[in-house]
Amino acid sequence: MAVDEGARTVAPGRAAQELELRRDELRLALQLGLVRTVPVGEGERRRVERRELDRLRAAPDFPAGLRERVRAVGTREAAALLGITADRFTRLARTGHVSPVRFSLNRYRTVVWMYLAQEVVELGLTCPALLTGRLPLHLRERLAAHEDRRARNWRARRLALLLRATEDPWARAAAIASLLDPVQVAEVVDDPYERTHLDRLRPPPPPGMPVPPVAREVAERLTLADDPDEILWHRLSLALALDEARAERQAPRPGETRAEGVGASASTMPTAGLLRAGAVPMVPVRGKAVPEAPVRGEAVTAASGAAAPVVTVSAPVGRPMAIGRSAGRPARAGLLERFRRGRTAGTARPRRRRRPTAWP
Repeated sequence: MAVDEGARTVAPGRAAQELELRRDELRLALQLGLVRTVPVGEGERRRVERRELDRLRAAPDFPAGLRERVRAVGTREAAALLGITADRFTRLARTGHVSPVRFSLNRYRTVVWMYLAQEVVELGLTCPALLTGRLPLHLRERLAAHEDRRARNWRARRLALLLRATEDPWARAAAIASLLDPVQVAEVVDDPYERTHLDRLRPPPPPGMPVPPVAREVAERLTLADDPDEILWHRLSLALALDEARAERQAPRPGETRAEGVGASASTMPTAGLLRAGAVPMVPVRGKAVPEAPVRGEAVTAASGAAAPVVTVSAPVGRPMAIGRSAGRPARAGLLERFRRGRTAGTARPRRRRRPTAWP
């Protein structure tokens, strides 16, 4: 007898009522993995299982504990938690000491960053010296250079959550590709069928995106990598993730059925641990782990605002041959060779100066 999905699962709205959370708090709990969901139905809509609700409600600190874990605060409230000025907290956030968990745009289309209250408190406990006196010289130099890591840290956190939510190699590659603009993706993924497949698996935009076109354009820019070394790193991560996906199965071609294109494997790809070496998000690559984003100075972990050590990992030697490649066709050149065809955004391509034509 078929199991009644409506009886053992509930919609997110109903789950918010039973967990005594507001809708925005439940969305944040789902993003952070505090409340687990399961796909239900042909459209694979996400719902919350009844036993998951029972588990959360059985916690000794329910509902105050769950509500505190999803409490998001703005700059002024975060500064009040630390007993510092809002300007000083902004400088600490710009230098990457605490990572935003979400953002919104006010009526002036100014970005308003929100932070987890727990991570703000942890910042005060782990780095008390940054709360008083003059900031260290290296932080003052970074601020003088107009460094602002808030958007980049938010993207890194969101990518870690997207990777944690799936084990499918193509979906993981699509999550990385969602941080690059179409031109960058086309330079890395030269197969149009693979690009179409990645676009089909592209994760939905973050919740709370503004509706007005001008404001939505500002918000969409925040979802894309904009720093040259960040772009290059995600291009490299996408290339490595594509090698994993191709080794698992080919992207669907026109005329193939879903079963032929997906080609389910006997065993799914094991996850190699998404948060290693100080919780820096990783991509499993043929048994090796490569960090998702380069970190200069200090890194902010996805789970907390604490600084994590910089991890340097070399690219693996040797490259898997794509499935379906003919025996006579050589494997692709190295990763750097792949990027010689394209340039990272923000770097100008030098113009060739032509020699003046000698007139007779």
